Amino acid sequence: MSAQTIAEKILSAHCGREAHPGEIVFCSVDVMMAHDANGPLAVRAFQSLEGKQVCAPEQIHFIMDHAAPAPYERVANLHMLLRQFAADQGIDFIEGGEGVCHQLMMERNYVKAGDIVLGTDSHTCTYGAVGAFATGVGATDMGVSLYSGKNWFKVPETIRIDLKGKLPANCSAKDVILYIIGLIGAAGGNYFAFEFYGDYLDHCSLADRMTIANMVVEMGGKAGFICSRDLAIQADPGASYIRCVEVDLQQLKPGLARPHQVDAYAPVEELAGMSFQMAFLGSCTNGRIEDLREVERVLRGRKIAKNVRLLIIPASKAVLMQAMEEGIMQELLRAGASLFTPGCGACVGTHGGVPGDGEIVLSTANRNFKGRMGNNKAFIYLVSPKTLAASCLTGVLTVPVE
Repeated sequence: MSAQTIAEKILSAHCGREAHPGEIVFCSVDVMMAHDANGPLAVRAFQSLEGKQVCAPEQIHFIMDHAAPAPYERVANLHMLLRQFAADQGIDFIEGGEGVCHQLMMERNYVKAGDIVLGTDSHTCTYGAVGAFATGVGATDMGVSLYSGKNWFKVPETIRIDLKGKLPANCSAKDVILYIIGLIGAAGGNYFAFEFYGDYLDHCSLADRMTIANMVVEMGGKAGFICSRDLAIQADPGASYIRCVEVDLQQLKPGLARPHQVDAYAPVEELAGMSFQMAFLGSCTNGRIEDLREVERVLRGRKIAKNVRLLIIPASKAVLMQAMEEGIMQELLRAGASLFTPGCGACVGTHGGVPGDGEIVLSTANRNFKGRMGNNKAFIYLVSPKTLAASCLTGVLTVPVE
């Protein structure tokens, strides 16, 4: 067998033969996840195949997070549809308020290295942080997988990213991936897998690894793997890569993505002093306890600027509970922040924090397309929690310092 990348290894193991880039392979699927946004369409796709019983209910998770609690009648009825289908089929059903699907899948150890995981959400690639070949699919593909337990894949070529040196103290994993997306481009990784290497990844937290893996899809990536030394699956020495990119972390500065493209990268210092009206801390990218700690450390005993609204949506109920136990949430609320139910909320723009016309938003989420947060006349800048905290304190876009 030839030397293989991680993606090639996993797909080979699941199709029963050596898989080569560019080939179409049919693979068994280990884990399936559907949320309330696309789950109902997946159920209808399953029913259109005249399916009676899903293939493996113990491998399937339905999570209500995109519009939960339901903001209006139509969504409430879709939740009812999924709730009843899950009960009939014996599928794990997670109610709204528990958190964002990707955070919960990781918190509850539903995925592991070497798995193939499909989700009805493009940021399913987050699970590459622990070595899963995880990718988002449409409702029809999910319906087929619910029915058969299998799906087809085109074996991707892989881009290797080598992170060299030590990350400056005022930067974070979000700054790393925003810079890389700016370097590769929003379409530069279309249908490629990514492998990330470097000493930084051996010492950073799982939360940091998840942040990087989460945004692989913003380059068009099919899957992404955070190849720390302790990852349970590794590429073979001599594996072939379509492209190798080196990033000198020591030269990195706090960065952002300008509206309305995720690859519109700029150092924060270039736009420092820009006024903004709203800040959002949350999402499957940066709503974890580490992110809340980072912001609370800056705002403890202080008040956010009067011209700024700070909205916090923890990535899960467990994150919220831990933040309360540590006194973090109380400090953030005293500083002037508002709190919304754990879930997607403002990130996807269904409810829970829609900006007004012309308003400028600093967001720790993963997308800044027009209309992403529910208003196509707003302007979203993607930033790290460090940059968000410093900016909320001053009332203008501010370079974080240690």
